Amino acid sequence: MQAEDVKQIIESKLEGCTAYTAGEGCDFQVTVVGPQFAGLRPVKQQQLVYGCLNEYIADGTIHALTIKAYTPEQWDALPK
Repeated sequence: MQAEDVKQIIESKLEGCTAYTAGEGCDFQVTVVGPQFAGLRPVKQQQLVYGCLNEYIADGTIHALTIKAYTPEQWDALPK
């Protein structure tokens, strides 16, 4: 699996979000920006992203996954 595949899976399952992915093989880092993270605790935000990739984690295609999740407002406030 490639980082672009992970990006496409997340963006297809979390409507209105943007995913930024890095990594290769079975180890990926993802940053996901979307309105659905508003008002959720970090654990719930991560669970939303894990839910998109659960089948790939379960079958070992993805072994390690680092997630950062932001609302669009939080993302815009980050120093660029």
